Amino acid sequence: MKTKFIFVLGGVMSGLGKGISASSIGYLLKSAGLKVNILKLDPYLNVDPGTMNPYQHGEVFVLDDGSETDLDLGHYERFIDENMSSKNNATAGQIYSTVLDKERSGSYLGETVQVIPHITDEIKNRMNALSDSKKYDIVICEVGGTVGDIESLPFLEAIRQLSLEVGYHNSLIIHLTLLPFIDASGELKTKPTQHSVMKLREIGLSPDFIFCRTQNEISQEIREKLALFCNVKPEHVIENKDVSSIYEVPLLLENQNITKMICDRLGLKNKPSIKKLQSFIKTYKNPDSEINIAMCGKYTELHDAYKSITESFIHAGVENNTKVKVVWVNTEKIKNDKDAAKSFKNIDGILLPGGFGSRGAEGKILTSKFARENNIPFLGICLGLQCAVIDYARNVCKIDDANSSEFKPKSKNKVIDLMESQRAIKLKGGTMRLGSYDCEISTGTKAYSIYRKKTISERHRHRFEVNNKYVSKMEKNGLIFSGMNKKLGVVEIIELKNHPWFVGCQFHPELKSRVDKAHPLFREFVKASLKNSKN
Repeated sequence: MKTKFIFVLGGVMSGLGKGISASSIGYLLKSAGLKVNILKLDPYLNVDPGTMNPYQHGEVFVLDDGSETDLDLGHYERFIDENMSSKNNATAGQIYSTVLDKERSGSYLGETVQVIPHITDEIKNRMNALSDSKKYDIVICEVGGTVGDIESLPFLEAIRQLSLEVGYHNSLIIHLTLLPFIDASGELKTKPTQHSVMKLREIGLSPDFIFCRTQNEISQEIREKLALFCNVKPEHVIENKDVSSIYEVPLLLENQNITKMICDRLGLKNKPSIKKLQSFIKTYKNPDSEINIAMCGKYTELHDAYKSITESFIHAGVENNTKVKVVWVNTEKIKNDKDAAKSFKNIDGILLPGGFGSRGAEGKILTSKFARENNIPFLGICLGLQCAVIDYARNVCKIDDANSSEFKPKSKNKVIDLMESQRAIKLKGGTMRLGSYDCEISTGTKAYSIYRKKTISERHRHRFEVNNKYVSKMEKNGLIFSGMNKKLGVVEIIELKNHPWFVGCQFHPELKSRVDKAHPLFREFVKASLKNSKN
C-alpha cells in the first residue's frame, strides 16, 4: 500500500494541542492495525530546541539516536509506542542549513536558489523520508505555529505540492482551531475559525476536518455553520473539548467516529480497538489511593519543563491504581534542614529531576540529605543523582567541600566532574552525551529487582559525571554503584542498602515511559511512595 499522509495544521493561536491531536489520531489508527509514524515540522530557525530556555519551548525531548527534539515527540512516543529518530523532527533551521550547504558545494549547478522550489523541495524530502522507507501505512505531519505566520508559509506550500503529487485518497488535512466562548453574550464564536480557514484556502489548502478546541459543547447549529463557511461536511467538524487527561482525547475523538471517517476518506477499512485505553482512563479517574510526590527543581512554575516526568507519574500511578499528586518544590528556597522539613511535610516520595547550572543546587543537595536521613522514597534523575552523590560524600564520607565542577569550578574535591570527552568542547548545541547508552546492572541490587535484567539501554543528556576517583571511598561507606557503563567507565545507577527506596540514575527514564507501559523505575518509585504513605 502506498503511504498516506495526514497533515495537522493549527489556526487562530498556538498552544491548542496539535501534538496531542496528532498523537491521538496516531493512537487510533495504530490500534486499527495500521503502521503509523509522525513527523513534527517546526518553522523556527533554531537547528533544534537543545539550546532553548525551557521558558521558551518547554522540555527538550531526547531520542535514542541523540537528537534533541520538540516535546511533542514525547507525546508521539507515549501514544503510539514507536521510538522516534532524527527523521521525525525537522526545523526551518535544518532545512535552510541543508539547502545552503548544497548551494556551497555546487549541488544546484549555478541555479538561483529560492524558497520555491529549493526550500519546499527539501521540506518534501523530509516528509518523504519516512514514507520512502516503506515501513508505514500512514505518516502524520504536524506543522508547528499557526496558519498566517510568515515562517510557516514554505511548509504550507510544500504540503500543497505534496498533496497534489500523492493524490486525493492519499492525503488529508486536519485544521485545529479555537472556538472562543464570549461570557458577555453567552455564545461560541466561529469567526476566528472562518478567517483561519480562509487564510488556509488563500494558499491553496482546504481542510478535510476541522478540530474545534473549546470548553463547551458544540451544537448542531454551530457545526452546520462552520461546515457551510469552511467547506467541510458537518460531521467533519469535530468537537475537541477540554478533558481531565490527554489520554481521553482519542476516546473523545472516537466517540465522534473519527477513525472511520479518516479511513473512508483515505480509502481504508480499518477499525480501532480502544478497550485498553478505556480501562486506563477508568483507573485514572477512579484510583484506590492518592500519594503526594515532591518535584524539586528550579522551573517549578513552568510545568512543561518536566512534561515527560509528569506523564510518567500518570502511567505509573495507573499501574499502581494510585493518583499521584505532584507537589512543586522550588529548591532555591531550601537553605537548611529546617526549610527541607517544612517543604517535605506530608510528602510520600521525593523526585529530584535533571537540570543545568548552580541555581538551587545547595537546596537540591539538602533535599537528597533529607530523603536519605528520613527514609523517604527518593528518585534522583541525572543532576538528581549527582546531588545525591555530593550529599553522600559530604555528610557520610565526611568530604566537607565535596562539590560539582559545574557548581563550583575551583572546588578541591570535585566528586562530580566534567566528562573527559567534554573538556575540549566549546559549542553548546548538540555536544553533550546524548541518546541511548547501555548500562550493566549488578545482580542482587534494587536496580536489578526493578529491571529484572543485567543489561539495559537508557537515554542520556548530560556533560558531568561521577568522578571515579571517589567511587571506592563512597562504596566503603555504603553507597552502592549498581549500574555502570563499563565501556566508558561511567556511573549510571546508585542506591542505598539500608533505606526503603533510594535510587539515583544518570539517565532519563521518563523519556521511555508509555501510556500502556510505565517505566519500571517510575512504577517501583510510586509503589514505594504508596507503601510509605500507609506507614
